[in-house]
Amino acid sequence: MSTIDDRYATRAVPRYTSYPTAPHFHAGVNAETLGGWLSDLPRDMELSLYLHVPYCRSICNYCGCHTKGARRDDPVIAYALKLAREVALVADRLGDRRSVSHIHWGGGTPSLLPRESFLDIVRVLRERFDFTEGHEHAIELDPRTVTPELAGTLREAGITRASLGVQDFDHTVQKAIGRIQPFEQVASAVGALRAVGIDAINFDLMYGLPHQTLDTIAETIRLTRELRPGRIALFGYAHVPWFKKHQRLIDEKSLPDADARIAAADFARARLAEAGYTAIGLDHFALPDDSMAIAYADGTLRRNFQGYTTDTADALIGMGCSSIGRLPQGFVQNMPDIGGWGRAVDAGELPVARGIALDADDRCRAEIIERLMTDHRADVAEIAARHGFPLSQFATAFAQLEEMVADGLVRRRGGLVEVSEAGQRYARVAAAAFDAYLERGTARHSVAV
Repeated sequence: MSTIDDRYATRAVPRYTSYPTAPHFHAGVNAETLGGWLSDLPRDMELSLYLHVPYCRSICNYCGCHTKGARRDDPVIAYALKLAREVALVADRLGDRRSVSHIHWGGGTPSLLPRESFLDIVRVLRERFDFTEGHEHAIELDPRTVTPELAGTLREAGITRASLGVQDFDHTVQKAIGRIQPFEQVASAVGALRAVGIDAINFDLMYGLPHQTLDTIAETIRLTRELRPGRIALFGYAHVPWFKKHQRLIDEKSLPDADARIAAADFARARLAEAGYTAIGLDHFALPDDSMAIAYADGTLRRNFQGYTTDTADALIGMGCSSIGRLPQGFVQNMPDIGGWGRAVDAGELPVARGIALDADDRCRAEIIERLMTDHRADVAEIAARHGFPLSQFATAFAQLEEMVADGLVRRRGGLVEVSEAGQRYARVAAAAFDAYLERGTARHSVAV
């Protein structure tokens, strides 16, 4: 490992899908708080909705999601009934029918919802909200669950984008992570979706997995090219067995060391570039005509709990157990346990566990961090002035960046901060300089690369 890699790649820093980050949420933000925030949203504000389904047929060894295994449909059906009730509760607090430009189903495996349960929730959404023309309606899918029948249901529900969890096509790697899905199965899923007109396809790939090599990565990308998804998310596997105990099923000796992990990330990025994909932000890639590549080019790319996104709505409302919402007033997270979440919904209460209200400094730093994570540049002076702060507000951040400036990873001209091409893999480290909460927190984070 080079000296620079040694100093930056293994630093544990947040992924900055929010600022402040989730470890700083607290119970002082509750159901009453969220109710007030929802009712205070301007009537003409476009909304984004996230619906979380915390069930899978089985739990993959690498999984870092909030989910649990469900062999039978009964608990999933019961969950769906409560999720529909939560949609109605949120709509009641909002009052008038509001415009929605993005809907995203995540999990877990939201496609485990039986057909009628899924369509019932979509019906409630359509009854209580106005979907804008050209809205995006996306869902995360396990390729092993996708059949022509499911594809037809998704089309009937109005799904416009599907994200498939591929990870790696190598059988040995798949066996180690507890997720066997041959290329032919994934190709069949893609074909079923495209056959019904769902042409916007995303793939999730991973590096840093057990038994993964540059050869397996090359073959995975070669096979991915055959299926030509419009977007690819390339995530580094985060081994956090202290947080996700099922990850103890992965033999740590089979994981790459820091040098191999960095080599894998660089190799995969290079192969994806050769395949015609535009590198976007920290870990996303898109074909040049995809809306995400266009948003990256024109400076409108955003970042939220789903990662990089073209969603420009001013409020993201999370529904379902453990979901997180982002409103102008602050962040809010639902109860993480299905039982507690369901009891609150049944009692007619918004099932809030915690959150954080934003002050002016939070909003200013959040914008700086988001621009560094998306555009790799931030005009700190302009952003600070717009939020009512002098540039000196960030003197500590600039001091923390001096090491990266000296190493050629960051350029600074007055209040303008730019992450160089060589420094882009360490964008999280640069962003962390502007995090006023990081040093006072005790949360453990994944490494930067």
